[in-house]
Amino acid sequence: MLEQLEDIGGAAQPLLEVKGLVKHFPVGGGLFARKKMVQAVDDVSFTVAKGETVGIVGESGCGKSTTARLLMQLMPRNAGDIVFDGQLVGEAMSLRELRRAMQMVFQDSYASLNPRLTIEESIAFGPKVHGMGDTEARTLARDLLTKVGLRPETFANRYPHEVSGGQRQRVNIARALALNPRLVILDESVSALDKSVEAQVLNLLMDLKREFGLTYLFISHDLNVVRYISDRVLVMYLGQVVELGPVDAVWDSPAHPYTQALLAAMPASDPDRRTEVAPITGDPPNPIDPPSGCRFHTRCTFCEAVCESTVPKLSDALTEGHQAACHMVIPGSGHSRAPAAETAA
Repeated sequence: MLEQLEDIGGAAQPLLEVKGLVKHFPVGGGLFARKKMVQAVDDVSFTVAKGETVGIVGESGCGKSTTARLLMQLMPRNAGDIVFDGQLVGEAMSLRELRRAMQMVFQDSYASLNPRLTIEESIAFGPKVHGMGDTEARTLARDLLTKVGLRPETFANRYPHEVSGGQRQRVNIARALALNPRLVILDESVSALDKSVEAQVLNLLMDLKREFGLTYLFISHDLNVVRYISDRVLVMYLGQVVELGPVDAVWDSPAHPYTQALLAAMPASDPDRRTEVAPITGDPPNPIDPPSGCRFHTRCTFCEAVCESTVPKLSDALTEGHQAACHMVIPGSGHSRAPAAETAA
């Protein structure tokens, strides 16, 4: 399966490329008053290579789920391009084609399923919409139930309310795989599960990735889960990407103060390593009127004048492929901790 994926468009070409994605939501405003805009996603760019898992982390309201819904075309974007395996979504690639190639598993396992359809009917629904016969679609549904660890003879004719949360999420994963997608977006797909069930679903996802040659975009608040399942991690803050790189590099040497604070806030099982001082204080600024310059400067202990006036661009940090949008890693940015600017030979 992986060989087939590499043959389509070339192995070096990213499976998903996002360029300058923007989504602003209008709020308030009367008849004559000017409407204000919530800057939910503001100039987000990243790539996802074939066969890898990219994790997206950040506080609530940073734009993670909005980004996922924009990729799935569940809401219109204000600006930006989405390129799937070399095809521009909306022009060279239709929405119907995108739905076959990209699927999503949502956080709420119960709300994601039609309560009037049996589990077998829910999984078979998508393939039938795309032209598969009823008998073939039901056979596929039962095969996928087996793949996700649910016995078809037990679960196929049950309704969503008759199974547990972990079992419902397995059904949603089977439903996402029914169209044989190449990319699966997992939006907080294990956050509502208890830890034992969460571990089972995570291991299932990794097994399915190997078996079907899948690529994952994994969104979660749980940093331990992200490190376990991801190859690279993308950190978002107030609608923007502030750090991006291999998961081990970001965990071992976080370059952005916000990433450092997120990692410092992780609970430790060792009582001698308890967090006694809050690594980050205050609430995120209002996305309707975000701060100028670096959006994190109002909560950053390293803030200087350049942070308030100039927007930092993603720049290489300590290792290749590890980037951070922080003036402290940009050579010659004007920050006292920034490396010296390189001089031309």
